Amino acid sequence: MKAMILAAGKGTRVRPITYTIPKPLIPILQKPVMEFLLELLRQHGFNQIVVNVSHLANEIESYFRDGQRFGVEIAYSFEGRIVDGQLVGEALGSAGGMRKIQDFYPFFDDTFVVLCGDALIDLDLTAALKFHKEKGAIATLVAKPVPREQVSSYGVVVTDETGRIKAFQEKPSVEEALSTNINTGIYIFEPEIFKYIPSGQEYDIGGELFPKLVETGAPFYAVPMDFQWVDIGKVPDYWRAVRGVLLGEINNVPIPGKEVAPGIYTGLNVAVNWDKVDIKGPVYIGAMTHIEDGAKIIGPTMIGPNCWICSGATVENSVIFEYSRLGAGVRLVDKLVFGRYCVDKTGAAIDVQAAALDWLITDTRQSLPVTEPAERQAIEEILSSKI
Repeated sequence: MKAMILAAGKGTRVRPITYTIPKPLIPILQKPVMEFLLELLRQHGFNQIVVNVSHLANEIESYFRDGQRFGVEIAYSFEGRIVDGQLVGEALGSAGGMRKIQDFYPFFDDTFVVLCGDALIDLDLTAALKFHKEKGAIATLVAKPVPREQVSSYGVVVTDETGRIKAFQEKPSVEEALSTNINTGIYIFEPEIFKYIPSGQEYDIGGELFPKLVETGAPFYAVPMDFQWVDIGKVPDYWRAVRGVLLGEINNVPIPGKEVAPGIYTGLNVAVNWDKVDIKGPVYIGAMTHIEDGAKIIGPTMIGPNCWICSGATVENSVIFEYSRLGAGVRLVDKLVFGRYCVDKTGAAIDVQAAALDWLITDTRQSLPVTEPAERQAIEEILSSKI
């Protein structure tokens, strides 16, 4: 069976991570989120997958290649052009991306699934497909019930008693919401759907295709399903996803590495004297990371591979990406460190290099200054308390 993964977006709400990592490659404890989607699709018999790519397309294609090592076949549809020898992404929108693939050659010749490439899900796709077939639908949207107080954060789906979609509400107030079923970005289509999608232009599934289906009275349904859906749409979402894995709250995402003590997991060849550090789980420490004596790490915390945590540094409830060096005395609470950026859990970021703080948080592959700035203590206090 055939499927499409939407992977062309720039991921602007997940910056600064998406400056250099496309959303589908954002790691959940070292494993890209799109890899989990491939596993789910394969489990339910979807083994021919086209991925539309645009922003940082080479990164996605280089990692997943033809899909062979993931037990599926993958092809790519690039949206953009070359300018001065560089790939420039020009996404066509979710429905426009589907249409481009179909116009190239009719790939979607039977029922197919479309998924966003930035969510962790444990959906029973087979059950959703059965509902779609029984209804004789041209399109089926997989919805998820949420508590009424949460509806204002999502797109709400309004149906009749048979499940046929009557309307959508975009982030309605609690009082105005006509339903508690939300759009999860998981869709099942028949090839006839392309009658409703124009060629050669940007076109969106949710904003343009779906309203047209409702307006024309097409057999368009929603199937509410109770499943785990962790959307990595914004930095706080990513934060919660990593925490959820470490706390054992997310299904089918095991903590990698070896459990060296209760709640403490490590990759290969981690350099640490366990008797001289204060580490309280759940904590994951990536391979080839060095933890100096006197460091303190409080979970839930993830420290990526090839990091260096200096003596006296404190890391609590934080996510530290690979090759990060945390200087002596640095205190990071509720922070995400990615390259030259330090981000709080609301998404507010500081560029430590531009702020001349890169001697406190820097790349482990970078040479350190021979002497540290005299203002070190004052700046450490600012860094610890103001972001």
